[in-house]
Amino acid sequence: AFRERFDGLSVLQLDAHADLRDEYEGSRYSHACVMRRVLEHCPIVQVGIRSLSQEEHRFITENDLHPFFAQDTPLDSLDEKIVSALSDDVYVTIDLDVLDPSIMSAVGTPEPGGMGWHEIVKILRRVAEQRRIVGCDVVELCPREGPSSCAFLAAKLAYKLIGFLPLLP
Repeated sequence: AFRERFDGLSVLQLDAHADLRDEYEGSRYSHACVMRRVLEHCPIVQVGIRSLSQEEHRFITENDLHPFFAQDTPLDSLDEKIVSALSDDVYVTIDLDVLDPSIMSAVGTPEPGGMGWHEIVKILRRVAEQRRIVGCDVVELCPREGPSSCAFLAAKLAYKLIGFLPLLP
């Protein structure tokens, strides 16, 4: 739907996982396939990736994709490269497992070595300053019993992201 309204749309994905499988557990529309489906419609820029299947690695290599891996840290020092890879109109999708499990453990598939709060906010701020964020989502909060700090962090991140949205006609 966004692609119909914003012709030159690109998607910025902040995620621990590439989500580039063609099919997962019999479905082409699994959470592990979502960015592969998005890529069929518009370019993507992946940031914070630190878990790939062999299929995804092959797909990235064969299609000359250039994700910004978590080990390319500090990722916030790459913010200019990240922004320059995006089109003018950007949809931002944030999977909370992009964050390090030490600050965001309430996700379905945590991966060690994730990004920190300030890294993510700096990247989002730079994108908002130089591009137009036309939509966004924050996904994969799996609240656990006990302290609500993870839910608060997720809400605060969504709040920040909404603040970066321009007023669209």
